[in-house]
Amino acid sequence: MNHDELVAAIVVGAQELQQSLPTGAADKLAQLLEDLAHWGRRINLTAIRNLPDTVTGHILDSLSVQPYLRGKTVLDVGTGAGFPGLPLAIVDPGREFELLDSNGRKIGFVQHVIGKLALANVSTVKARAEDYAPGKRFDTVIARALTAIPRFIELSGHLMREDGVLLALKGKYPARELDELPDNWEYDVIELRVPGLEQHSRHLIVLKRRRSAAA
Repeated sequence: MNHDELVAAIVVGAQELQQSLPTGAADKLAQLLEDLAHWGRRINLTAIRNLPDTVTGHILDSLSVQPYLRGKTVLDVGTGAGFPGLPLAIVDPGREFELLDSNGRKIGFVQHVIGKLALANVSTVKARAEDYAPGKRFDTVIARALTAIPRFIELSGHLMREDGVLLALKGKYPARELDELPDNWEYDVIELRVPGLEQHSRHLIVLKRRRSAAA
């Protein structure tokens, strides 16, 4: 799959998500996937290796949550090779994104992409979420397939503003995890439709502190 074919597949997929990409965004997203494939020959960055599959499994899956981001600042916890944070930052230059992971090699790849694509709205942090104390909190804290939802709250709740949201991108409906939520948290579940992943369940769990707990 050459560069132009990657760009075309990304544009079509975004259209199916009913999203309009900024000028040049599809080209940058394609470059991201090409660099992911190139680096992936040397270090283990992601389980998805086939380029066409990375369009659906990484780019479109990441973009599917874009309508649910809140506020100006976004923290991607356990970003790995930069998903969903990098695609979201590329298509949403008006927001500020911070990508956090404890794996130095993966953060190194993310930093390479930030520099190559001149992404002025993205920064990285090499740290564990539970140890991270940035002196600020974020409007949106997001994680993709990181851990069970109660554990996600335990690790990352301190990084979210009182009126912010935690977004957990999951596969199957996580009924047991939701049953184990702390009492001071509430949630909404959104079933996502990702082009090319129609046979796979995708759910977004939107977590907020209950008003009485935030008061």
